Amino acid sequence: MTSSSRGPRSPAPRSAVIKDRFYRDNLAAWDERAPAHARADGYRVERFREDPAYLSDVVGFDIPLLGDVEGLDGVHLQCHIGTDTISLVRRGAHMTGLDFSGESLAQARALAAETGAEVDFVQSDVYDAVAALGRERFDFVFTGIGALCWLPDVRRWAQVVHDLLRPGGFLFIREGHPMLWSMDEEVDDDLVVGFPYFEVPTPITDTHDGSYLPVDTTFTAEVSHSWNHGLGETVMALLDTGMALDLMVEHDSCPWEALPGTMVEDADGEWRLTEGRDRLPLTYTLRVRRSN
Repeated sequence: MTSSSRGPRSPAPRSAVIKDRFYRDNLAAWDERAPAHARADGYRVERFREDPAYLSDVVGFDIPLLGDVEGLDGVHLQCHIGTDTISLVRRGAHMTGLDFSGESLAQARALAAETGAEVDFVQSDVYDAVAALGRERFDFVFTGIGALCWLPDVRRWAQVVHDLLRPGGFLFIREGHPMLWSMDEEVDDDLVVGFPYFEVPTPITDTHDGSYLPVDTTFTAEVSHSWNHGLGETVMALLDTGMALDLMVEHDSCPWEALPGTMVEDADGEWRLTEGRDRLPLTYTLRVRRSN
């Protein structure tokens, strides 16, 4: 976007400047981490290259709830390096992947080319997805774990989802539970709520030179900003667009060690609390459908 030639613009409101900083910090963090994530064991990129039937843990876990997507047009919002997107292609869907990080999409395109997966990867902010992709283009919208927390406004996201879907289309999401996101993981001897459960304007700002999974490097883009969205806030944001709830399932597991030192990996590859698994929901699966 270029400046107007009609004269100097007024300074942006302070709130807009702050929001731009949140966006820039997050974009820098994801751009720097994407190549390391493609090398990390956690994303199992090599398995995708070696085994044409291999699916990501996220997609594999939810196949019974996702159902048959053979021949459907799908879009994966906030697709990162594309492992879930490619997994959905392997389930027979025609996929588009959207992400704001050019470096993430570079890794996604490389993996798709190496594995023979046909995916249209598009760079865009998720709030601009309708302008970037077109209205009512998709049979389903997919969003994976750890996506919504990077968005400040869940209602705005819900409207984007609605507008991307054709009548009869559905959203399918498995996400970290807002109770999990509210936990203070630095308290390692108990479960302690240390962060907001509900959506608030001010983000949780984290300074960290690593990542959420083991990687082979440290990073200079250390600052990131995230927001929690209560379960009721998320569900009602979607229903208030006119969509209808198909299913809502809360899980006692997640596909990574979200609370280090308090969890154990089970035979299904999911991580659960070592003690008292019924104390805390860790993820949820949600499907809503657009009727008209």
